[in-house]
Amino acid sequence: MATDKFQLVGSLLRPQDLLDYKNKIEHRDDIQYPFYDAFPGYQETERKAIEQIIAAQKEHGLTVITDGEHGRSMWHLDFLWGLDGVERYIADRGYAFEDLDGGDFETRKDIGIRITKPLSGKNHHYLNLFKETKTLAGDEPVKITVWGAAHAFTELTFFNDLVGEGQVYATKEDLRAGLINAYKEFLQEYKEAGGEIVQFDDCLWELFADDNDKSFFAEGNDGLESLADEFVAINNEVADFAHELGLKVWTHNCRGNYQSRSAASGTYKAIAEKFLKDQHYDRFFLEWDDDRAGDISALEALKDRPNVEVVLGLLSSKTSTLDDEARVLALLDKASEILPKNRLYLSHQCGFASCDCGNELSVEQQWAKIEQGQKLAEAYFG
Repeated sequence: MATDKFQLVGSLLRPQDLLDYKNKIEHRDDIQYPFYDAFPGYQETERKAIEQIIAAQKEHGLTVITDGEHGRSMWHLDFLWGLDGVERYIADRGYAFEDLDGGDFETRKDIGIRITKPLSGKNHHYLNLFKETKTLAGDEPVKITVWGAAHAFTELTFFNDLVGEGQVYATKEDLRAGLINAYKEFLQEYKEAGGEIVQFDDCLWELFADDNDKSFFAEGNDGLESLADEFVAINNEVADFAHELGLKVWTHNCRGNYQSRSAASGTYKAIAEKFLKDQHYDRFFLEWDDDRAGDISALEALKDRPNVEVVLGLLSSKTSTLDDEARVLALLDKASEILPKNRLYLSHQCGFASCDCGNELSVEQQWAKIEQGQKLAEAYFG
């Protein structure tokens, strides 16, 4: 059922033979991205998985193709791993998530980053994956999903001690300039390789929301507004450069997605002016699959930006059951009272496998949920 009004965020569940290799990668920090040399047969298995997932997307009538993110272990860190000047290592702790029973949950630990020399985005392995995807996609448009620059900068400055005497970058300003330059180098070569759509993913917006009680920015930090302005400025510098190249520039936001678990709360209403109105993106993929996102009236911030489109993540990729269709249609009605229907799309709130372990559902359940989304989009938008 082909309709461009249903959109896929990006990632899809990996087959078991590919996961067998990914699981080995997770526990080794003596190997370097893209890890092919460390595991005989890995590259061939990955290539076959990408070929199969692209064929499945085309068979299901999806209108913007990705590689299902099968060529990476994690939605974000793989991009940094592919920059020249970066080494990964296994840290003492993983990321903190909320478990399904409300307790604490810790992710995989191979999240440590070292910067060994000035960063460069040239000759990034993502371009090999893109070229392969573009060839297999045929006439269908292809998008590449990349970690948002401001989120990456925050990771490097908050979670890793990578600035100061003895480091490659002496100041945060130096690191910021070096990272942005690496993004620009990557985008330049992506455009030259035939790229048309780049989607920047991040899940830090809600950490600036004053109604998020789990923000690590909140404690002892009185400068949230200036920090948010810096966040927006970094993203806009990269987005503006991508626009200069002629790329369509999209973004996806969620509150964390790891084995069906979330990392944060916070509403869009609390941050709408800065993070919706002020960021220079052409299309926003937003998360509204539960009450944590708050009222959909936050879309008011985009009323005066007529060229901006919104993909409403009203469906959940975290559950194994189909979604409440009445709820979805009611929220689509509310959204269309704020923004014209021709600017709206429908999706799940996030991908099905932001990290290679994937969410807690089967491949069959994944496709059933995608088919439900396509059916709802067809019924609502025509």
